Amino acid sequence: MKSKTLQINCVHEFGPGRPSGRTAQLATEFGLTLGETKCVVVASATITLGPGCLVAIVGPSGSGKSSILVGIEQEFAAACSVQHVTFPCGDAVIDRIAPSASLDEATAILTRCGLGEASLWVRPFERLSDGERFRARLARAIALHGRRAGSVPLLCDEFGSLLHRRAAKAISFGLRKLVTQYKLSVVVASSNDDILPDLQPDQIVRLQGFGPSRVESRKVKPSQRISLRRRLQITRGSKRDYDAFAPMHYRTTDELGFVDKVFVMREGSRGDVLGIVVYAHPALELALRNRATQGRFSRNPTRLNRELRVLRRLVIHPDVRGCGLGHFLVRKTLPMVGTRWVECLAVMGAFNPVFEKAGMTRIGRYDIPIRTQAALDQMRSLGVDPNARDFETQVSRRRVVREIVSTVVNAWYTATTAGGKGRVQRQTPSRLAQTFRSLIGCRPVYYIWKKGGIT
Repeated sequence: MKSKTLQINCVHEFGPGRPSGRTAQLATEFGLTLGETKCVVVASATITLGPGCLVAIVGPSGSGKSSILVGIEQEFAAACSVQHVTFPCGDAVIDRIAPSASLDEATAILTRCGLGEASLWVRPFERLSDGERFRARLARAIALHGRRAGSVPLLCDEFGSLLHRRAAKAISFGLRKLVTQYKLSVVVASSNDDILPDLQPDQIVRLQGFGPSRVESRKVKPSQRISLRRRLQITRGSKRDYDAFAPMHYRTTDELGFVDKVFVMREGSRGDVLGIVVYAHPALELALRNRATQGRFSRNPTRLNRELRVLRRLVIHPDVRGCGLGHFLVRKTLPMVGTRWVECLAVMGAFNPVFEKAGMTRIGRYDIPIRTQAALDQMRSLGVDPNARDFETQVSRRRVVREIVSTVVNAWYTATTAGGKGRVQRQTPSRLAQTFRSLIGCRPVYYIWKKGGIT
């Protein structure tokens, strides 16, 4: 649709409820009249809607925000309300976010809406918390609404009210990006105006309760930085800091290897940790590394240990994922590692260009190793599916299956951290099965960074 200006006037009258003994007692105590006296709430505003336009309605509870949204719905029969978005029972969230689009686009929308954890993407909607359900509804509404672009408005009442304020700001920042990217027309209502610096609305409607509304229209050039970035501080951390963050990472395996340096990103000098990055000593041989460095480190462990580290883990707090803090943390810490080269192997690189944005060079993506593929073929011949629910039981009860799994996991540990056989022997069948699953699904993208740039 083209830009359209609406004059919304909503009048709601509220009288007393059905008379009862309790209401009569209260009326006597407080001097209330239970006759025809009514309380009148008036919500009035002039709003301009259009593609790429974001309108924020802010004001205290009871000031008429919801009434204005109802008035907009009456003007647009096809208007979409986030609160009314539904998910089929039992379906994974990812299957209902832009199902006709690419997986990359679906995960990008989810991440912008604050649902950036792979473990949540595969859950059914009904297994999410209230705050996670809000984020999933918002993502699905945007994905569905994107087909119609700015032809009708997308409405969201009580925007971010169920969330930690930090998370609400992060989602506001992501929503602004999506509105601009997909040329959406969006109206949100909130009692909190602390989201406005990150929401960056084109128009703000401020309701004063029983007074007149005030409308502020602005020309917006979306900021590339979330507001809390001004308060971030990056300092040296330890393996203990990572242990606290480990459950937030999508990988269930523990192969951090020989850790060299850990950096943490805090909200202020003593604030919460919002991100962590771990740098470790690398594996001895990698084909894509040899390609990127013209074989500089091939069969030269002394030079490798002196000149190169691997970025082993990057974890950003779920509250602030999708806000650019990941590549900010990596970009700031790469020069602090102290080596000439830093590499990274990341499965998430296939869906999120965080490492390119941080200044690393993408070299290519690994295929499943020949040994791992052979193990999968052997399991199929035995009628075993590593993705089946009974896989852990198969590993526990069938010796041949456990031996296949142990061989693959042992090879991985030996290549990354050494001592593979001993570690495998100490692991439970459940742990072995989880590690094996991670490895068979692991087709990481290889990145490399060189101090001074790669020529």
